[in-house]
Parts: sequence; structure tokens; C-alpha cells
Amino acid sequence: MAPPAADIDIQPTPAAVFDIPSKIKNVVTGTHSSASRLSGPLTYSGSLDSYAQFDVTSVIGRELPTLQLSEILYDDTKIRDLAILISQRGVLFFRNQDLTIDDQKLLGQRLGELTGKPETSKLHRHALSNSKRGIAVDENGKLDDEVSVISSEQNRKYYSDRFARGVKKNPAAGWHADITFEHIPSDYAVLKIVQPPADAGGDTLWASGYEVYDRLSPAVQKLAESLTATHYQPNFVKIKETFGEDLIDDYRGAPENTGLDFKAEHPVIRTNPVTGWKSVFGAAHQVEAGWINGVTERESEILKAYFNQLIAENHDLQVRFRWGKNDIAIWDNRSVFHTATNDYTGKRQGNRVVSLGEKPYLDPNSKSRREALGLLD
Repeated sequence: MAPPAADIDIQPTPAAVFDIPSKIKNVVTGTHSSASRLSGPLTYSGSLDSYAQFDVTSVIGRELPTLQLSEILYDDTKIRDLAILISQRGVLFFRNQDLTIDDQKLLGQRLGELTGKPETSKLHRHALSNSKRGIAVDENGKLDDEVSVISSEQNRKYYSDRFARGVKKNPAAGWHADITFEHIPSDYAVLKIVQPPADAGGDTLWASGYEVYDRLSPAVQKLAESLTATHYQPNFVKIKETFGEDLIDDYRGAPENTGLDFKAEHPVIRTNPVTGWKSVFGAAHQVEAGWINGVTERESEILKAYFNQLIAENHDLQVRFRWGKNDIAIWDNRSVFHTATNDYTGKRQGNRVVSLGEKPYLDPNSKSRREALGLLD
């Protein structure tokens, strides 16, 4: 779970009352599907090939240094291809973008809609990082529950054990995928850094869950595929009790995402419906307070530690991005872990839009990334 949000140095305007979409109202208490609408993996059409681009590493990450996302926002073919590339490469990077916050929200929703996510999955409303904090998301002071403001100031307030200046804690503990404590977690996340640190630092790293799966032995792959994990995030309730903050406990972007438990059971190995590839999913910070189901407590801790070790200690399945002002990263939370680097003293702030996807599942007939690309030894 990425620690949320912060103050901005302008006076915000009041937040609008959030209205649950009419389609959602009709299914909150009824029967609906939380499954992907895809019948199989999608194929990239090549519509983005004319734009300059390069792979940042051989395993994960691609940068499109000249593309302005605003220019393709209403092109269904290009946005679908964009989503496919994100799911294949894990994370894409874009420099000095002119997207407004409303454009950013539209992009986040369209990525999933054009790649088969359930009709009931919208943009996530973060339980803590929302308009109740009075955190503006643009220069006009707009407040918006569907945008999480990522800020060093707020992180240092709520998570002083991890982000206070001078804290000496293993930074590898920060690896996570977004909001996996929700029953319907994220497919895509769109983060725009509007204020990078004035000093050096504040980079973000991403790690490929596809490659973590491929580095398991066949026997451990088989074991992991038979398991589920309970993802649990107790920090929000602790913050509520410590700071007196109100939390969103009703509709958080999907009918299933309600309440203050912040606990959900998901498969340890997950199939990404866009690529059809298997990824380790039940790992890192989202299960730090959770556990692997159906095994002993000691076995759970051993498996969690091993998965974390593969994520944190293998730099050749990671990619690192140095932020500039208004740069954007878009990643697939189903198959990628990420962590920010707390190595700066100034302010760092960005707007994150988190789209919701399908209920996580494992298709036993799906392939690993290396197998699908013909990279097996």
C-alpha cells in the first residue's frame, strides 16, 4: 500500500458530493460480474510504433520520450494498445506531460474499459487519501476523492516510523502493489509528479512480478499456484484512531469495496487477463500484516520472506525512474511491485489515479512471461 497524500500550498475549494454512478446503484445489492470481460489475451496492433520509444531494461519498463498522452486520449485503438504495452512491459514512462487532472482520470478509466474490465469497476476512492484531507489536486484548489495526492509532508505525518527525517529503516520494506487489501484491487495506476524534490532523490522503482514467478523452481511454482493469501492493511484504522481522521467506509470504486476491514483473499499467483501471463501477487508490503492461507504460521513467514527477497534483491528485474516535473508513469498493479525512495529532504508531490480492475484469479492454463516470449532455457 503506498502511503497517501499531503497538503498543497494553496487554499482548496470545497469538495463536491460524490455521486455513485447510476449503473453501480443498480448492482450494489444485486448480482453482477466482477470478472474480466476478455475471453483471451489481447494483441498489440502497432498503432504506437511511430512514436519514439525504448526499453529501459530488458525485463521491465519502456519510455516514450516525446509522446503527449493528451494527443491520443480519445483514440480507442491507441489507448488500448497503450494498455497492452503497459501490461507487457509492466510500466511506461512519459516526460513533461500536459494532461489536466480530469484528463488523467479519464485516461485511467479508459485503459481498463478498453481492455475488458468489469462495468462496475471505476476509479478507486482511497479510504484515507481523499477530499476529507483538504488536499487540492490542481492549481485551482480542486478536491477529488478519485485522486490520491502523494506527498512527502503527509507521509512524514502519518508514517513517521518510515518517512521521518533520519529514520534508519530497510527501504526494501516499501515494495508493494496498490490497494490489494480491496476485494476488487487495481488494474492500472497513473502517477504524475507535479513537484519533484528540489534536491536529488525521490526516485521510484518497479519490479516485475512476471519475472519473480519465472525465477521460482517448477516445484515452488506449483506450490504457489495452489495457495491464496490474505492481504491486510491495518494502518488506516490506526491512523483514524491516532489522528482522528475520517475514512471512506462506503463505495470505494466498486460495489465490493466497502467497510473498514481492509482485508481480502487473493491467489498467490495471478493471471493478467491482458497478457495471459502469470505473476506473483501475494507478496511484499500488502501481505506484511497478512498471511499465506492454508499453511502454518512459520511456513507463511518463510514464503513471504522468500518472495520479498526475490523482489528486493534482484536488480535485473527492477527498473528505476528519476522524476522530472510533470512526468507520468503508468503501471499494471496486477503484475508489478513498486516503491519510492525516501532519500531527499525537500517536498515531493504527485497526483495518482488508481483504476479498479477484475477480481484476481489464476488460470492454470496461462503461461509465464518467459514461456510466452520463448525465453525459457
